[in-house]
Amino acid sequence: MAAARRVQLFYDVVSPYSWLAFEALCRYQHIWNVDLHLRPAVLGGIMKETGSLSAMRFLTAVDMIQPQFLEPMSRELWMRIWSRDEDITQPDSILDAARKAGLSSELAQQLLEMILSPEVKNRLKEVTEEALKYGAFGMPTVVIHLNGEPQLFFGSDRLELLSSVLGEKWLGPVPASPNPKL
Repeated sequence: MAAARRVQLFYDVVSPYSWLAFEALCRYQHIWNVDLHLRPAVLGGIMKETGSLSAMRFLTAVDMIQPQFLEPMSRELWMRIWSRDEDITQPDSILDAARKAGLSSELAQQLLEMILSPEVKNRLKEVTEEALKYGAFGMPTVVIHLNGEPQLFFGSDRLELLSSVLGEKWLGPVPASPNPKL
């Protein structure tokens, strides 16, 4: 019989994705003959150390100075890290993402210089505290306001439910364009 292989599962109970991995690995540890080591960790600390803090501060600065660039800048950072396996932690990477998102090099440099300012740090902290006030416990968190009452939805798999609460039809993750081009 082969020696057990060691598998470490770093997890935070606030992450539902962690729970899915936890349950699956607990079920498979004997089937796969692995030595499973459960390793509780803090997701927030990991995110801070992996560099997303700089990227999130940059996005906060964008939102404060040129909010019309927030959507393309956010999308470019996601494309870099999750689609092209590119860095989002280093200043040059953030500046390259800003250029691809349509920001001028002067504006991008100004925004990059702002990420260490108390104003940007405080704004990001305030927005995070606002999410916590609504009951956020992970990301993505969506809060809708109907009849003066906030309602929280957690996770990208809740968009169909959100559409129902809004009284709208869910058309899937890629709805047809309302003005198709022939």
